[in-house]
Amino acid sequence: MFPESFVQENVEKYSRKGDWVFDPFCGRGTTILESLVLGRRAAGSDINPVAYCISRAKAERPKLGAVHERINELEHQYRSSDQESLEALRKSLPEFYGRAFYPSTLRQLLFLRTSLGWSNNKVDRFLAALVVGSLHGEMDRSQAYFSNQMPRTICLKPAYSLRYWRERRLFPKKRQVFTMLKDKADFRLKDLPSYGTGLVKKSDAREIASQFVSLEGKVTLVVTSPPYLKVTSYEEDQWLRLWFLGGAPQPTYGMVSTDDRHVDSEKYWKFLKDAWTGLAPLLKRKAKIVIRIGGIGIDGDEITTHLKASIQSAFPRAHLDKPPTQTAIVRRQSLNFLPKSKGCKYELDYVFTV
Repeated sequence: MFPESFVQENVEKYSRKGDWVFDPFCGRGTTILESLVLGRRAAGSDINPVAYCISRAKAERPKLGAVHERINELEHQYRSSDQESLEALRKSLPEFYGRAFYPSTLRQLLFLRTSLGWSNNKVDRFLAALVVGSLHGEMDRSQAYFSNQMPRTICLKPAYSLRYWRERRLFPKKRQVFTMLKDKADFRLKDLPSYGTGLVKKSDAREIASQFVSLEGKVTLVVTSPPYLKVTSYEEDQWLRLWFLGGAPQPTYGMVSTDDRHVDSEKYWKFLKDAWTGLAPLLKRKAKIVIRIGGIGIDGDEITTHLKASIQSAFPRAHLDKPPTQTAIVRRQSLNFLPKSKGCKYELDYVFTV
């Protein structure tokens, strides 16, 4: 995730109010939200359901009153629901869930998992985004999360999590999900400045042109951060959030990643070439592409060489506006939970004119 300031700086520098800004790997929607707040029109895509849910929730914000009304409705339905069935469902889940969440908290989450029509309803999508954003985190530092002690950015594997909690005798705290959702909605929506509505679609980056036909030749600026080489598997690292949105109750192992994370350099750069080719029809002539990227086991010069080649395969006249700038990653949250883990040590920022 890049910070809001990164988007703000580049949007203000390379676009004007009313211009279209696009992010083909929109993740948590930072580019989309900040562009809208700055008076631009914004669109993006992501193949991961978690990213799609959160980004679209930011692009199509509901009214606070409608959110409170829906939470009250859901809470009333929950209190009238068959608690024995919910408890049976809770007990049927893998062992991980019993140590990850307090029993009543998990029952509320299970009810919301089956009740929220997040795919088709923007109020429900906003609530689902609030849930997945708070589903797990560091309970020793904040009461804003529903889970036992976990990183907030990724969900560790069940066996490791159980071992971690047992060795430290950690148990989940009781959380009132509906009350917390009201507070979170207030924080996100109350006194928020008005801004336009963005356009977000669940799409493979290589198929963007066919998904955003209305934007052909209209995009002035791209601000994005592709998946990093050998750094993460979104399907594995976001498995618990994917479960809440309707996925399997355990992570996937050894599967072909549908979000196109590759451990093979050749395949990785081929994917990025195809992604830029998919993006190309949407861009105006002399549009800017701003990219933050990193990787493991690859140096900056190699990244620059391959990234430039991948961009020029889709935009033959593309050139770097300036040498890339390096940003050190000072604190990786995973170090608190996996002290020996190897992570991305720095990121590089590029600006291309195409």
